[in-house]
Amino acid sequence: MAVTKREIVRRVAERAALTQAQTQDIVQLTLEAISEAIVEEERLELRNFGVFEVKDRAPRKARDPRTGQTMDVPARRVVTFRASPVVLEQL
Repeated sequence: MAVTKREIVRRVAERAALTQAQTQDIVQLTLEAISEAIVEEERLELRNFGVFEVKDRAPRKARDPRTGQTMDVPARRVVTFRASPVVLEQL
């Protein structure tokens, strides 16, 4: 089961002794800051957590599994995440 933003807000609110409304604002502002940093800088390092990075995917050929027809997939930019050794150790 995936953890939702609502669940993160609940967990942080309990630990920080804040209301869920206050915590919701903090979490939202944090996510917005992370998004802005990735867009502007193309790389975001969060020590002991991981690295978000924008990478360019090259154009490629793909095949439609239903029809078998070959098609062109255009180049695009994607966000990748690489977990830190601290996080990987906890898995």
